[in-house]
Amino acid sequence: MTTRATRSPRRRTVVAFTVVLAVLAVFVVRLVDIQVVNANDHIAQSEKLATGAGQTLYGARGEIVDTDGSVLASSTVLYDVQIDPALAVQGIDKKDADGKTIKNADGDAEKVAWPELAGRIAAVTGQTSDDVQKIVADALAIDAKSQYATIKRYVSTEEYRALADLKMPFLYFDQHPSRTYPDGAVAGNILGFVGSDGTPLEGIESLQNSCLQPEDGKLTYQKSVDGVIIPGTEKTTPAVDGGTLKLTIDTDLQWYMQQLIGEETQRLNASWGGVMVVDVKTGKIRAAAETGSVDPNDPGAVPENDRGSKLFRFSFEPGSTFKPVTIATGIDTGNLTPDTRVNDPDRMVFPNGAVINDDEKHATETLTATGALVRSSNVALSQLGAMIDPQTRLDYLKKFGVGQGTALGWSGEPKGQYHEVADWDNQTYYTTNFGQAFTVTVPQVASVYQTIANGGLKMPLSLVESCTAADGSVTTPTLPDPVQVIKPETAATVSTMLENVFAQGTLAADVAIPGYRMGGKTGTAQISNGAGGYKDGVYFTSLVGFAPVDNPQYVVITVFDEPLNNRMSSANRVSFKKAMMQVLTHYRIMPSNSATPLLPVN
Repeated sequence: MTTRATRSPRRRTVVAFTVVLAVLAVFVVRLVDIQVVNANDHIAQSEKLATGAGQTLYGARGEIVDTDGSVLASSTVLYDVQIDPALAVQGIDKKDADGKTIKNADGDAEKVAWPELAGRIAAVTGQTSDDVQKIVADALAIDAKSQYATIKRYVSTEEYRALADLKMPFLYFDQHPSRTYPDGAVAGNILGFVGSDGTPLEGIESLQNSCLQPEDGKLTYQKSVDGVIIPGTEKTTPAVDGGTLKLTIDTDLQWYMQQLIGEETQRLNASWGGVMVVDVKTGKIRAAAETGSVDPNDPGAVPENDRGSKLFRFSFEPGSTFKPVTIATGIDTGNLTPDTRVNDPDRMVFPNGAVINDDEKHATETLTATGALVRSSNVALSQLGAMIDPQTRLDYLKKFGVGQGTALGWSGEPKGQYHEVADWDNQTYYTTNFGQAFTVTVPQVASVYQTIANGGLKMPLSLVESCTAADGSVTTPTLPDPVQVIKPETAATVSTMLENVFAQGTLAADVAIPGYRMGGKTGTAQISNGAGGYKDGVYFTSLVGFAPVDNPQYVVITVFDEPLNNRMSSANRVSFKKAMMQVLTHYRIMPSNSATPLLPVN
């Protein structure tokens, strides 16, 4: 017979067993959840806890080199020296020549004390042992278990390697990519620069970032509870360096042109000046120099507005440098010849009421089309241009590049502006014949003369030769196809007429280079005042030409904005002659073996 006394222990046993089973069931469910249902999540979480934050492995930004391979921009890596203070003060085991730990008589590892280690670090970083020890002591004073302090920022690669060779497990290094420009301000207006965080901010650095930009890698590892990296846990995703960008620029020539334009701009008391050199056969820009070129190593040293390139971004009415375009249009369409004659007073009122003046007072004379270029007569060009259908004239202006921009794709580069024929007023009908009522850029003017010098074949201007990726593959920029703007015979005729401008014009003695046939034109462009008119008494002066005419090789254009000591196109004669002489000498261009064929001007 079961009594109350015997039932009570049994009941308690059953209850206890049930509770145990319930608890066990909870543990089993939780275990299944951890090890089966959410196993991947928990594994990732545990790895995250055991794995250090890792280290970014920076790829090197690609080099920029000139046409001969001379380095214009390269990358280096600077390092932050970081330390685990709690681990450092424990010292490190002494090692023998074979790298084995040295032990004392009791079998314990002998230690190199922290003060001695601090001295070794300081010897590399240029600090004192006391400096290094204080950094660690200060960190531990804030947190006795501190695992982070910075010994020194931005040390060189050489210092980094020396510190790494010390093999101190408590030292860590964060990388900082750094850009350097060995030639300073040479081609700075073209190269641009990068920000302190490596972001490209201007020029080629920005425009060609897809070639230069590296792909960063990653180093991850697992650490023990005391912060030491566990051997064998390192995982590396390697970085990929940026490509090498090869430019068309010739560094030596660029350097000379920057010195020249700087001196001439100062002599003329101009707002700024520039010079560009273009290869006739290829359209490649060999130099593009201007005053105030930024030093990419220290862009903050110049005002923000001077950190870019005016040469590629400044637009202006070209004036007389575009008179040959009117002549080329007339000859190409059969409306003109070099001997077409007009009566040329210094002022003329045209049938539609437009009034055109020449720059200087002169007696009325008869001029040929060649003479109109030699004398640079606005009145004569207006009459000659009126012999051509206005829509045809505009079409040729656009074919020569007006309103079309260039193939350079420069950021902020104007395309140039023009008005459709339907919007021409009485004055515009004539002023478009001598470079007014539309705007261009310096590269566009250079392109016009490249086209004429190259038998009428317009080559797209370029600054980039190629990009060589880290794997060795080479890509070249996609450029527009060359365009035959005027017939080769037209180009030859206009070239001879431009040669006569140099041979028979007022600038002949000032620009002549013995032994070389050259052709070109000056320009004295009025400057917009921003209110529909022009500034009074100041001009944008230019002189553009090519040589040798019998075998054209290079176009040179010099420009000055508002030169005050000489306000006319004669301001450019010295700079143009010096620039062209340097180009001919630098590239060892042979002298001409024939004389200039003189054409009638009256």
